[in-house]
Formats: sequence, C-alpha cells, structure tokens
Amino acid sequence: MTTDNGSSGDIGATLRVAAAQINTSVGDIDGNARLIEEWISLAQDQGADLVAFPELTITGYPPEDLVLYDNFIAANKAALNRIAAGVGNIVALVGYVDSEVTESGTKLYNAAAVIHNRKVVTTYRKIHLPNYGVFDERRYFTAGNECPVISIRGIKVGVNICEDIWEPIGPSEVQCANGAQIVVNLNSSPYESGKQGDRVDVVTDLSRRNRVFTLYTNQIGGQDELVFDGGSMLAAPDGELLGTAPRFEQSLLVADIDVNALEDSRTKHQSFAVPQDDLDKIGQPTTIEIVQTPAKSRPALQPLTVHSLDRLEAVYRALIVGTRDYLKKTRFKKVAIAVSGGIDSAIVTAIAVDAIGAENVVGVALPSRYSSEGSVTDAEDLCSRLGVELWNIPIEPGHSAFEEMLSEAFEGTAPGLAEENTQSRIRGNIMMTIANKFGWLVLTTGNKSEMATGYATLYGDMAGAYAVIKDVPKTLVYELCRHRNNRGPGSPIPNAIIDKPPSAELRPDQLDEDSLPPYDQLDRVIHMYIEERMSPDLIVEKEQALGKEGAAESVIRRIVRLIDINEYKRRQSPPGVKITGLAFGKDRRLPIASGWQK
Repeated sequence: MTTDNGSSGDIGATLRVAAAQINTSVGDIDGNARLIEEWISLAQDQGADLVAFPELTITGYPPEDLVLYDNFIAANKAALNRIAAGVGNIVALVGYVDSEVTESGTKLYNAAAVIHNRKVVTTYRKIHLPNYGVFDERRYFTAGNECPVISIRGIKVGVNICEDIWEPIGPSEVQCANGAQIVVNLNSSPYESGKQGDRVDVVTDLSRRNRVFTLYTNQIGGQDELVFDGGSMLAAPDGELLGTAPRFEQSLLVADIDVNALEDSRTKHQSFAVPQDDLDKIGQPTTIEIVQTPAKSRPALQPLTVHSLDRLEAVYRALIVGTRDYLKKTRFKKVAIAVSGGIDSAIVTAIAVDAIGAENVVGVALPSRYSSEGSVTDAEDLCSRLGVELWNIPIEPGHSAFEEMLSEAFEGTAPGLAEENTQSRIRGNIMMTIANKFGWLVLTTGNKSEMATGYATLYGDMAGAYAVIKDVPKTLVYELCRHRNNRGPGSPIPNAIIDKPPSAELRPDQLDEDSLPPYDQLDRVIHMYIEERMSPDLIVEKEQALGKEGAAESVIRRIVRLIDINEYKRRQSPPGVKITGLAFGKDRRLPIASGWQK
C-alpha cells in the first residue's frame, strides 16, 4: 500500500509525508521557531507534501505554568505567524497553544496548526487531555470539539494530538468515518522503559481497526525530569509497522503513501461500525480543502527501517540525553561529581562523560578517616580510564572541627547516626562550594533504592542540581555498569568497583546490607509499592509465593515504613531522569503529613 521508498513512485497517486522528530526547548519560542523553519526546509528538500512536528512544538513540552502568562501566549502565536509566512506549497502541521477569549475568560487549547501557502488553513484542538502521572493538561487547557480532515489533492488526512489515539473511540474514528485515509498524530510522549512497545501497539491497532495509515511523530530531548525518545513511526492499514525513526536523536522520517489500494476495503472501515451517537460525543467532523500543486519530480527515498534498542541501551541513552539537555537548557557547561570509588558515582561519572565530554567533568574524591584505601584507588582508576580530572580533598580537618564544635552540645550522648551524617554534610558543603566558586553544577549520585528508603543524607549526598540516577534502582545500576563496559570503547568502570560490597563508609566496616535488606528483595518491594501501588498485604502475598527467595513480612513492612516516613526528604531532592513507570517527582504526589496507616 506504499510505494517503494527506494524509487520516486507515481507522484499523482501518492502523498509524501514526513515526521520531523526534533528537540525543542521549553520557553525558547524564537529558537523553536527557527528549528521548525529549518526542518520544514529539510522536508521540502525531500519532496514532502506534508510535514508533521511534535505536540506544542513552538512552546516546547511541557510548558507548564508559562502558559498562564498572556505575553507567553502572544509570543507563541506571533511565532506561528512568522513560520506560516515562510511556508509555501508544503503542508506543515505545527503544535502551539491556541487561545480564545470568552465571556467566562480566556480559554487555552493544546493545538495543531495546519499551515499551507503562507497561512494557517485550520487548527485542530486536542480533545483528550491527559491528567495523570506527569501530565497536568486539564490544569491549563480546554478540550476541543472539532475533528478536521484536510483534503490534499483529494487525499484525506485526519490530524490529532497524542492522547487522542490512546482512547478506544476518539477523533481518529470520527475523522475516518468522514473519509480520512491517513491519520497524523502529533506527540510529546516521554520515555519510560518499555513504553515504545506500547506506542507501537496503539498505533498499529489504530491503523488496523480503522483501515487507515497512521503517521506518528514524537519529539526527542530532555526537559527537567522528562526525556523524550522519539520513535516516530508509520503504520499500514493492515496494522503492519512500516518504519520508525531512530530513538533519542533528531530525525526526519519520510515515506510515500499510496491510498488507492485503500478504496477496495473502505466498506469494511471499522469506524462505520461505531454508533453515530458515540462519534457525536467525541466531536464534529469538518473537511478543509487544500489546493496543492503536485511536484513534477522528487528525490528517491531510502527504504523504511524499523529501529530497535535493547532495554539497557535505551535506559542508558535516556540518562545521557536527560543529563546533556538539562545542562544545555539551563546553560551550564561543566559538572562536579563526588567520586567515592563506589558503583553509583562510577555510573554517574560515565554518563556525564558520555553526555558532555570528559573535559567538562571534574571528579572530587572526599576521603574520610573511615574510607578504605580501595575507595580512593578505585576512584583514581575510574577517572583515569574516563579521562576525567580528579581532585582529592580529604575531609578530616572539617570532620575534626565539627566534632569539636559539637562536643559540648553532644556531651553525655552516645555517638550515632547524627555524627555519621556529619561527614556526608561536610562533603555536600564542599561540593556546593566548588560549584559555586566555578559556576558548575553538582550531579548527585543517589539511586532510586536509596531515595525510596531515605538511605541518603539531606544537605549531604543529596545536595546538588541534578540527580542522574534518581529513578534507577540499585540492581539496575549494576546492570548499567556492565552494559557500559560492554558498550565500549574499553571498560571504563573497574571490576573492583562493580564487585565490591556497597558501603557508605561512614563508620568502621560499614556495609549497606547492615541497614538495608538485599537489593534484589528491596527493589522488588519498591517496585510493587511505588510503581504498582500495591498494598503491603498484597506485597507480602507476592513475596511469600517466591518461597526462600522472597522477602520476609517483617522486612516488607519495614521497607514500606521507610518509604512512607522519608517523603519529606524526597521533596527536597534535585530533579532527575525519569525512566520507570512512576518516578519520584512529578509522577508521585503524596502528602508529607499523613495519618493514613497501611
């Protein structure tokens, strides 16, 4: 049903479509507009009749409370008009914030402008507004009520946005009932491990049940906690996935679509089986004619390819992109990392080097009286392999000074956790002072297992600007270290770091397992309680089913209590890359003061 992408095809019988998978920056309206104009030109060079950009391309996604400022909305509309003024024969679908003044006030819409021949021909306003997880769209936007179909040389194209295709009956069904042969869906869908498979299922199912081609375009890049991985795609009316764009990189997915073969199956069009009353509840169909001059010739295209990434490589790339773009979009160039010789700081250092280059990373060893000799030599080995400069700043003078300052106040008490955590807070102060002095950012090294249970020190190892592995469980940290070594070049993370038992080294012979259960048990319980939102009783049942491998009930209830009582710590932690189905941050919003007993 598509022409051979290796040939020019029958121009009169096809529509050449392009998905522009680009990296926008929230709030950089002028920069985003220039990027859109650049990629429209690239699509024109490929002979595209239509090019689709991601959701809210002009503002960047998610713009959050920026949309509540009238000058922001005005600037985004002005940028749309500038873009439109430069668009000729090609049809460009561009995401922006539309607005409308009503008697009850100004309404905002998550919208897609259809641009052709130097003007906005029509606008689609998103109908299904997600309001779960990291999404807050009902806080800002009003749902649209029209389902436009644009007719380009008689080829009918339905346009909608992101969540609209995740509903069993949505704008696509209305548009297909109105004759749409192609559905184009604009997205800003954030990465989480395994989600690309879900997207493929949604897109191919939409095509299959509606007998329609579906072009899905998604953005890439990092924005605070979120990373967007692209994976733009084209699906055929039989549900076949015809091709995808590479993930985590800017790309233009271009394909020729021949809709003639569709006509034989239109009577089997699934949307016609949807009751009209159900379609009417979604929105009203409209059709807009676009007079486009067909190209006399156009370049041959490369064959479509379905790109894939294994689980660990996808996670690792997400961490790289999130770190790189956080620095780029906050306009910082250099980072400092407290390199302890442990596995968490090792993977964070490797990610930072891969994201921004070794010349922009400074490691800081901060040994104490309890640090093993191996922790210092392992830190030196790691930084040497990665080409990172390492500063060695022993904390003993500060530690002794703190003990002396507090001796009178603490007189008559037994040394304990407060004294141990003093070391971590000294380190946090040193790291923040270094960053302050040189205008760098501190990358923290705490993982999800530690963030969940509070096995971290406020104003100590939690001090910093960005928590790279905040959503990475400890067991996954080990997997990523081995993956990074296999990824090459070389093996930057010494086996001595991977193999040694983890320790905070805040007292003699300390090991993590003294305070926490085995990490395989801990991470399972955290996953079930945080991401699956299971009750402690259900978690106990699940773990008991594992026999000897399962966590004891007392261990489970202790983990749950640790998670609950450390909510206040997590509220004060830096943002970090979201990679799981539910990360600490925008994803999880629980009260700190709560009387709920589980």
